[in-house]
Amino acid sequence: MWREEAPPAMDAVRGILESHERDPGELLQILIKVQHSYHYVPDAAVELIADHLRVTRAHVRGLVGFYSFLSSTYRGEYAVYISDNITDRMQGSTGLATYLCNRLNVKLGETRQDGRVSVRFTSCTGMCDQGPAALINERALTRLTRQRMDRIAELINSRTPMEEWPAELFVVEDNFRRSDVMFRRAFEPGAALKAAMLRGGDETLKSLQFEEAVDPSSGHAWRRGADETLKELYRSDLRGRGGAGFKAAIKWETCRDISAPERYVICNADEGEPGTFKDRVLLTSYADMVFEGMTICGYVVGSTRGILYIRQEYWYLKSHLEAVLARRREADLLGRNVLGTGFAFDIDIHWGAGAYIAGMESALIESVEGRRAKPRKRWPLPVVAGLNRRPTVVNNVETFAAAATIALKGGAWFAGHGTGHSAGTKLFCVSGDCERAGIYEYPFGVSVREVLRDCGGLDAQAVQISGPSGVTITRAEFDRILAFEDLSTAGTCMVFGPQRDMFDVVRNFTQFFRHECCGLCTPCRVGTSLLEMLVEKVAAGKGSPVDVEQVQSICQLMKTTAHCGLGQTAPNHVIDSLVKFRGDWDKRMKTTDFVPAFDLDAALQEARQLTGRDDAMAHL
Repeated sequence: MWREEAPPAMDAVRGILESHERDPGELLQILIKVQHSYHYVPDAAVELIADHLRVTRAHVRGLVGFYSFLSSTYRGEYAVYISDNITDRMQGSTGLATYLCNRLNVKLGETRQDGRVSVRFTSCTGMCDQGPAALINERALTRLTRQRMDRIAELINSRTPMEEWPAELFVVEDNFRRSDVMFRRAFEPGAALKAAMLRGGDETLKSLQFEEAVDPSSGHAWRRGADETLKELYRSDLRGRGGAGFKAAIKWETCRDISAPERYVICNADEGEPGTFKDRVLLTSYADMVFEGMTICGYVVGSTRGILYIRQEYWYLKSHLEAVLARRREADLLGRNVLGTGFAFDIDIHWGAGAYIAGMESALIESVEGRRAKPRKRWPLPVVAGLNRRPTVVNNVETFAAAATIALKGGAWFAGHGTGHSAGTKLFCVSGDCERAGIYEYPFGVSVREVLRDCGGLDAQAVQISGPSGVTITRAEFDRILAFEDLSTAGTCMVFGPQRDMFDVVRNFTQFFRHECCGLCTPCRVGTSLLEMLVEKVAAGKGSPVDVEQVQSICQLMKTTAHCGLGQTAPNHVIDSLVKFRGDWDKRMKTTDFVPAFDLDAALQEARQLTGRDDAMAHL
């Protein structure tokens, strides 16, 4: 284990602090920069940061302990995080982690004695379509093999600077397998803004020279402005693409109509749900579309500030996103005077630091404000009292992309696709046991079977819809449709072939939820730990029907009493597996009687050896 010989110099910390205002909301962003500079957050840095922001040391240390990518101990010159998502495991990530540790002579979860490297598991990195995947010093590694691990070990041992590493190690592909009406054509930056903001009649709109200026249902040009753009959003019946399906127009109008000195627009790009990676693709190839949707939202609700909250696993996109924003400012598509209207709006990027719970909108807002990402009470909603207790619209990446398309082509056009209760198209992230993992765009109402046919996964025994917190469906259910009226989903389809043991899936998901629980409420904090312990007990062959009854009781308690959606949905996969794959549980049970998971007498063996006793009184 590496030990610090002398405290590091704090010049880099002072430079970081000079670039940030004395705003406690900057705390997380400061800590991320310090972590990147030192590979941990030294005690001396905590002191300086606390003094600069006028917060307590305990508050600063609280954030360091909460977010997975922050650490109070040194994580090495090269910090390797191997994705522990179930699809990565199915592709051999566990064996590859052991192999790399052996090549580097380092224990998993520790920093090597010379301080050169550490290797750890982390939750899903958003590369499920090209795993096994990992991160190293904020860079994504994809399609890992033993050969690639050999090369990585050589580069680390030779202390090769990251900028000199082979580019092929860091290739991240979009894998956009199927496009439909939203993403079939290239997006022209500024076109949606023009359609939303200009109020001219037929001749004015014709001068813009884009065919979507005419409403296909009426043949008449739209007369737009903030009010008319909001009406188009209502006509579109756009529902949030994050899974809950709340109507975007209602959210925007509520935010607009509340009297407040300031309003905010936040794009939630913290897609931490295992199996999800569509935000990564949209921000790589359709960033203009997303930023344009945010800008239109700011125009409609009367906001001057937008924030893109993005998970740190996508740090490699930082320079790309900053370049897109800079270009949009120069083109007057984002800034002080959009299209000469006097409208003021700009977008900042705020980085997460490894917290699945930050994907929940109120927890995300807490994180933006420089605190641990813990969900607030449900009321008041963020549209009433969100960031800085001001009205705030929080939508996800795909929702803002859809809003830009609606502004361009009209609400009636958008509503003409999909089903009666689920308008438009949806992006689906397909991974696991299939021939063509990647992104698929379909109109709402597509069947699971059609998705499996297109991706080459028709022999699947099960599909996990909407990630671990969603629904497990079997072959008998493959004709069900992906839509809010049937299988409501954030867009995740994890495919499990006939060779998979579904109990292994349960083990991975229970470990994930235990790790990602924020600890705020007892039902979730204790419940996720107990579920993991009981599942591991069954895995070890010590489970019994008594344990299964306890699992079911805990699941019910969590679903009905947990503070937020994480605790309420964390048991879903356990409940489904007990109903649909009970055989994978039963085959691990050796007895019908209760068996203790902990052998207290065996635990006393070391004490017996030390004392030289082995009499009856030394045993239990």
